[in-house]
Amino acid sequence: MRKRSVWAWGVAIVCFIVLMIVTPAIPQSQEYHNFADQRKFLGIPNALNVVSNFPFLVIGLIGLVLCHHGNYFKLSLQGELWGWTCFYIGVAAVAFGSAYYHLKPNDARLVWDRLPMTVAFTSIIGIFIIERIDERKGTVFLIPLILAGVVSIMYWRFFDDLRPYAAVQFVPCLAIPLMAILLPPMYTHSTYWLWAAGFYLLAKIEEAADKPIYNWSYHIVSGHTVKHLCAAMVPVFLTLMLAKRDIETNRISLFQSWRISWSKTKENGTAVDSLTCTYSGVAVEESH
Repeated sequence: MRKRSVWAWGVAIVCFIVLMIVTPAIPQSQEYHNFADQRKFLGIPNALNVVSNFPFLVIGLIGLVLCHHGNYFKLSLQGELWGWTCFYIGVAAVAFGSAYYHLKPNDARLVWDRLPMTVAFTSIIGIFIIERIDERKGTVFLIPLILAGVVSIMYWRFFDDLRPYAAVQFVPCLAIPLMAILLPPMYTHSTYWLWAAGFYLLAKIEEAADKPIYNWSYHIVSGHTVKHLCAAMVPVFLTLMLAKRDIETNRISLFQSWRISWSKTKENGTAVDSLTCTYSGVAVEESH
């Protein structure tokens, strides 16, 4: 197992180095800071983009309290407790970092917007390793994963190159749904991971459609504001999952359970068809 882990890390590092060599640098576009909704309200510039971060603070604090107050989430592993603590600290800090950035959008402030989000992303990867692969490895990798996220932001800030940050942000977007589907879970309610991933994907689409959504809504709300609200649904669904779940006694992956359900559905469909044909045949005989 140790040799396999070394190989996995080696392959990942080599792939990253090759990616950095063969792809051009991605500078931060200054147009990114030009958001559709720049209205001031009660003296707050870019008001809706600022105040729409408040849900992150609420759910982050709720998650932290429930993690540590009477073990409400029933976290059975020490590494899990550390991972979810880092995740909820990151979520709560998003409220401050993102609000600070949106008060006066620029590259220097964008660091504080991206930093807590990266802590949350990388913590989730560590949590998945703990729950679905190996507790010890996940616990050991938790801090290095968070540090890798921090380094990716520093690299962007000093070298104006978003490639490492893009990898840190988008690799979890692919890896988490795949692991949620393919790896056997330790706990029930695994589908909540997919709901969370779906809301995050929706948030990214809304972010890209900032100005169109602002125009479609007749300047009521912009895509970026809605993006904040949708992204806040990610920790909401994960908190609901933690509150509802129990130890999974029958550890099979979502993919396997879907296959079993599909097979049963096909078998039931075949049985119904056979029964229908039988009744039809009897009815024809009786008519004669």
